[in-house]
Amino acid sequence: MLELLLPKGKKPGRPPIWTRRQLIDGIRFRVIPWRDMPAEYGPWGRAYDLFRRWQRNGNWQRIFTERQARADAKNLITWDLNVDSTVCRAHQHAAGARKRGTCRRSRPAVSQSSPTTTASGARAAA
Repeated sequence: MLELLLPKGKKPGRPPIWTRRQLIDGIRFRVIPWRDMPAEYGPWGRAYDLFRRWQRNGNWQRIFTERQARADAKNLITWDLNVDSTVCRAHQHAAGARKRGTCRRSRPAVSQSSPTTTASGARAAA
């Protein structure tokens, strides 16, 4: 199935030492660091180079899209949407934001006849 989606080689010449199948299996085995890839899949540097080259030119995205479209056409994919609200968080500054609108903080009433308590106010009144 995957063979039809793989890009064709462009260079004529000597056949490769490692088949693409081995290298792709090595890429699929990628649950460990590249350098720890088993030797049966080829050298880790060659598998990494193939992976990066195909990633840069969009081959992996194209392969994924094609496989997904084929599976969707056969009704093998159930498209369920699940939104988990526990990961929705407000920014740290949102907690103390000033509120505008109907909810206003009440200010203490100041009477006009209250005596002045500061020394500068006493001089100004005199």
